[in-house]
Amino acid sequence: LREQGIAVSLDDFGTGYSSLSYLHQYPLQALKIDRSFVIALEDGETGNGYAVIRTIQALASTLGMSVIAEGIEDAAQNDLLLKLGCPYGQGYLYGRPQPLASWISTPPANVVWMKPAR
Repeated sequence: LREQGIAVSLDDFGTGYSSLSYLHQYPLQALKIDRSFVIALEDGETGNGYAVIRTIQALASTLGMSVIAEGIEDAAQNDLLLKLGCPYGQGYLYGRPQPLASWISTPPANVVWMKPAR
């Protein structure tokens, strides 16, 4: 898949059926951190959410994978994720779901695009 330019991500990492065994079974390029961990960032740098995301980020980095955070809703979460080295994300902070035709005709002005820190 990589040779064909197709990237594979493991969704909802850390919850449900996203087992650690998948990390060596599949040709993964990214781990998508479940939004429950992003929500737990409300406790800041001293909370469990921060520790879990820091650990997932370190694991992904060691394995040569990117991390994508799901469910980013505010700037505080965004800032903590960037501090943790998680440059990719999705969530209401960047834009809410809408019909494709509507988005094409009038792209939202408030969309925020994050780029990897170099």
